[in-house]
Amino acid sequence: MAVAEHQSGFRYEAPGRNTLIPTNREDSSRRKENPVIPGDLADPSVIRKGDVYYATGTSSEWAPHFPLFQSRDLLHWRQIGYVFSQTPAWASASFWAPELFYWKGTYYVYYVARKKSDGISCIGVATSKDPAKGFTDRGILLEFGKEAIDPFVIAEDGRLYMTWKAYGLDERPIELLVARLSDDGLKVDSAHYTLLRDDEKKGLEGQCLVRRNGYYYLFYSVGNCCGRGCSYEVEVAQSASLLGPYTKFPGNPVFSETADWKCTGHGTIVTSKEGKDFYLYHAYSKTDDVYTGRQGMLGELRWDAQTGWPRIRPLGEKAGTIKNFRDDFSKTALSYAWQWDFRNSAPRVKIEKGNLSLSGLPGVGNRTGTVLTVRPLDGDYEISTEVANHNASLKGLVLYGDAGQSVGVGVKNDTVQVWEVKKGERSVLQESVIPRGEHLQLKMKVEKGYQCRFYWSKDGNTWNPLKTGEVYYNGEFLPPWDRSPRPGLMHQGAVAAPADFSYFEMRYR
Repeated sequence: MAVAEHQSGFRYEAPGRNTLIPTNREDSSRRKENPVIPGDLADPSVIRKGDVYYATGTSSEWAPHFPLFQSRDLLHWRQIGYVFSQTPAWASASFWAPELFYWKGTYYVYYVARKKSDGISCIGVATSKDPAKGFTDRGILLEFGKEAIDPFVIAEDGRLYMTWKAYGLDERPIELLVARLSDDGLKVDSAHYTLLRDDEKKGLEGQCLVRRNGYYYLFYSVGNCCGRGCSYEVEVAQSASLLGPYTKFPGNPVFSETADWKCTGHGTIVTSKEGKDFYLYHAYSKTDDVYTGRQGMLGELRWDAQTGWPRIRPLGEKAGTIKNFRDDFSKTALSYAWQWDFRNSAPRVKIEKGNLSLSGLPGVGNRTGTVLTVRPLDGDYEISTEVANHNASLKGLVLYGDAGQSVGVGVKNDTVQVWEVKKGERSVLQESVIPRGEHLQLKMKVEKGYQCRFYWSKDGNTWNPLKTGEVYYNGEFLPPWDRSPRPGLMHQGAVAAPADFSYFEMRYR
């Protein structure tokens, strides 16, 4: 291929062959796939170091930020912590689209968050020598116009390049841009150049790059990413040069909805030791819809030997099974399973003698209180707990969308109540008097992610229903646009009157 030097100092190769249409495509809708990382984990990123794979994904407004997972086979994952245990000093919200990268003995994560000073989404960077021990934030790497999101980093010819999405908030076509990074990966070291532009205005984001057989393949997502009206699907473009020009595959999309999953997209590619390429991406379950969020899915890339173009075959039939979750608070540290809405409360947690003591300082306008939540892995489940103390605070279970939309069942003084916060207004839907001083057990049954029923018990055997006037409580309103509602524990009241819980259990049905 012809090699030329761009005036910026970039090296690029001129295109050397015509675009071809593949000779065959596989009907992915005929395969049965399961999430390899179930539950809300949008925009997943994956890398391999030796025999070990690491993955992370968007955490939006949940803290700690960016859950971190580890695997040896891409199908069975365990959580080993978070990228950030503390919110980076410069950031205020919207922790999106982290990208893992390994370079010269250091692990990097390039991520999106909003600046405290003006609310603009920027790209930050953090580093680590051991992902299991967390990352050290290195601050803002890139500020670009009204937003810079969806970073992806690639190493070519001993140099680092970062791509990102730009102009998504402007009255102009979105573009995928690229710039060179410094050798330490902590600074942008060149002007930016356009890889692809969304002239059709369909949406353009969630990109990743891979080089195969002398060509660069740019995978990207088009359509609406999130919520009930999502339309995500994956397309690909090809170039003989990292900088382009890129030619879109005439057979796009290369991946779309299947029989059980919809709105597939925003993934990254990892190569196994055996040389096979896999694509970790997110999708919504057609059964649970938005109530379990965008889940971590796995596909295999197959490269057409004749044309060079790829296709994606969904996998996951052998993924790990969904397991029930129980926390008896037997350890001194909070389990990695727990997260909270860091914008609207600052939880105070103490674990002692098998009890979790929860209180906190709700933010202005927070009508729900302080919550600890877990990611639902399926839409049909029940959660239960025992309230182990008696005071004037409301203490119990919650299904939490955000501080202005939630529902739950709790104990307060000598009453047990079902309550809701809807459009920022709080209401008590049902209330019953209970024996004074009893340690009360509470339960919520959830079907389809939003149909709720509420119960209380003195002994954990006989459960008394708390009816809200309908067959079930309708929590359809709960999901925010970009994430699923989450079940968990809640406290509303004075810090000096905490909620004590002896266990939390989540059983799937």
